[in-house]
This record gives sequence, C-alpha cells and structure tokens, in this order.
Amino acid sequence: MVQPLESKGDSPPSGASASGRAWLMLALATVGFAVNFWAWALLSPLGPRFKDSLDLSSFEQSLLVAVPVVVGSLGRIPVGALTDRFGGRVMFPIVSAVTIVPVLYLGLAGHSSLAALLIGGFCLGIGGTAFAVGVPLVSAWFPPERRGLAIGIFGAGMGGTAISALTTVKLVDAGSMATPFLITAGMLAVYAVSAALLLRDAPGRTVPTEPLARRLAATARLGITWQASALYAVTFGGYVAFSVCLPTYLKTGYGLTQADAANRMAGFVLLAVAMRPVGGWLSDRLGPVKVLAGSLAAVVAGAVVQSSTPPLAPLGTIAFLAMAAALGAGSGAAFALVALLTPAHQVGSVTGVVGAAGGLGGFLPPLVMGSLYGEYGTYAAGLALLALVAAAALAYTLTGIRAAVQGGGRAPRTGRGRSRRTAHTTV
Repeated sequence: MVQPLESKGDSPPSGASASGRAWLMLALATVGFAVNFWAWALLSPLGPRFKDSLDLSSFEQSLLVAVPVVVGSLGRIPVGALTDRFGGRVMFPIVSAVTIVPVLYLGLAGHSSLAALLIGGFCLGIGGTAFAVGVPLVSAWFPPERRGLAIGIFGAGMGGTAISALTTVKLVDAGSMATPFLITAGMLAVYAVSAALLLRDAPGRTVPTEPLARRLAATARLGITWQASALYAVTFGGYVAFSVCLPTYLKTGYGLTQADAANRMAGFVLLAVAMRPVGGWLSDRLGPVKVLAGSLAAVVAGAVVQSSTPPLAPLGTIAFLAMAAALGAGSGAAFALVALLTPAHQVGSVTGVVGAAGGLGGFLPPLVMGSLYGEYGTYAAGLALLALVAAAALAYTLTGIRAAVQGGGRAPRTGRGRSRRTAHTTV
C-alpha cells in the first residue's frame, strides 16, 4: 500500500535499537557504494598516463578526471528523488548494472582519444550517484540517535576510490589497459545481482505520491538542504578534489613516480574513509556543529601549511594527513546534520541535492589547480584558496548552522540522558 507523503511512520522511534537486519542492510549498502565508487574513480589514477600518451595539457588532464565527478554529482539529484519513490532495493541494482556499460566501453575501446575518454567519463558518472541511493536506504533503517554513525559507516564506502588508486595502475602494468575495467565490471555485475536478491527497504517506508518536480521544489524550500550543501561542498568536495588531483600534484610538485603518488593518494583516501564514521559517531554524541567546526579548522591549518610547498617528509605528509582526517570527519558530520534535521520522507531528495553539492565542490578545484599550475608553475595559490573557503565555512558553521540547530527543537531525552532533536524537524 502506498502511504501518504505526510506519514512519519517510516522511521524507527527515538531510543529504539537497530535490528540485526538493519545492520545487514547497512553492510550491503556500504559494499554497493564502495563498488560503484571504485568504478567512478577509475580514470583518476590513469590521468598522468593519459596525459603522456595522448599529449594532454594540464587543463585537459584535469577536465578528463573531473567529468565523472560533475556528472555523478548532478545525477544524484534525480536519483535521490527516484530513491524516495522506488526505494533503494530497486535503485541500487539499477545504478550498479547501468554503470557496467561505460566501464566496459572505457576498458575495451574508449581510451584511444580525449574525446572518447570524455564520453566514457561522462557516462561513468552514473556510478557516483549510488551515494544518493544509500543514504535514504540506511537512514530509514536506524533510529535518529544512531543515524550519524550508520550513515558515517555507509559513507566509508567512498573508500572505493582507494581501491581504484591502489589497483588500477598495477593492473594495467600487469595486464593491459582493459584489465582493471573488466575486473570492476565483473564486481558491479556480482553486486547488482546480489542487491536484487538480498537488499530490502525498511518496513513502513513512506512512498511519496507527488510528482518529481513538486518534490524537488519542496526540497529546495528546506533550509537544511542549502545549509548542508554548503558544508558538504567544502568537506566532501575537498576530499574528492584531492583524490582526483593528488597523484598529479605529487608527481609534478615533488617528482614522485606515478605508482608512488598513487599509493600516497590511497593513504590519504583511506584515512579520510576511516574518519567518516568517526565524524558521524562524534556527531551523535557531541553534536554535528562541534565536529564540523573542529574539522574545518584543521583543514584551514593544513591548507595554509601546504600552500608553502614544505618538504614532503615530514611536514607535507602531516599537513595532508591532517586534512584527510578532517575532511573525512567533516563529511560524516555534514550528513549527521542531514539525518538529524530532514523530514524522513525527503531524505533521498535532500541527499541528492547535498550530494550533488559535494561532488561539484570536488569538480572545480582540480580545474582551478590545473589552470593555476599551467599559468604560474605552482599549486600554492590553489591551496591558499582552499584555506580561505574552509575559513568561510568555519565562520558559517559557528554562526548560521549553530543558530539553525539550536532553533530546531528538541526531542525527549533518550535512555543515555542526552537530548535529541527529531529527524522530522525542519530548519
């Protein structure tokens, strides 16, 4: 039976324990997110190789690795809304299966020219929309006071980019250009079938009946949509930007080999991935505002230090690892904020918009970095801009976001003695 849009019955009550089935659905969703992100990030580790083999400029190389990011980001808006309507049980297998097509195209035929790579990269962006499927699926299975941790664990699936960074170049060297793409396509196929058989939506899930355009308009009227979008554009956008351009930055700025640069980028990604659930867990206990503020302050400090291009060992490494940890924790906190303040029947739509903002936040920096390096022969200006943007986000968190959360209302106290805002409170 289709439930009315205004129904609130799709959320476990505050204080309820998450069931074993909820944790199973979380595990399945996290694996699906990781596999799709693995596919989404296949071009980034090969950027330097394509630059040499196709004689690309710095801007063309940046454009090549950024195109899947922007498509995957904007695609989250309709995919999130479709997930609200059809559920993650339907959308996860579809997104995974459709992503197989560009993966096979790029591996078998689409890597011989910049135009072919851009076409394949455009379609590869579909894999990046999986994020907007998983967040509403996971959120509906968990009570409000556990959603920060649950969505943080799901967000660790962004570690699929680390799998790509660690394996893509090595697989190409050991086999052929097609090897990593064929393996990834096989993993996508296995997951699509598994998800179709095992994945389930939460009992009592609200199915909206209004048209897509009207639901998206209602999402645009929620304050949390734009507040979380601004923060996620900086936190997750910063993570995406570094995962895309860090191999090129390390190779160009520090003279590292392609394999060494890819391994160090994988370390950056893994730390960010590990800190995302920590950011959600801390947000459940301390509140997302405090976690976001601390994370953004660390990003400001790390970007300022790295803008002077210090020696990679130890200062540069410390700066990058500090930013990785901060961006991961901040990403988890941003979606803890979404889960806390978004009406349950709009989580997918809000996730789509916020996720798009995060991806777009990762689209522009590589292009800016590539252009600035081509003009001045240094990445210092780009890192200085990151510090300024993070500082502005920090100021907004301590003012506008704090005021919005404090004005959101409070739920009854939980068994642990902490007050909780309901998941249905709007800002």
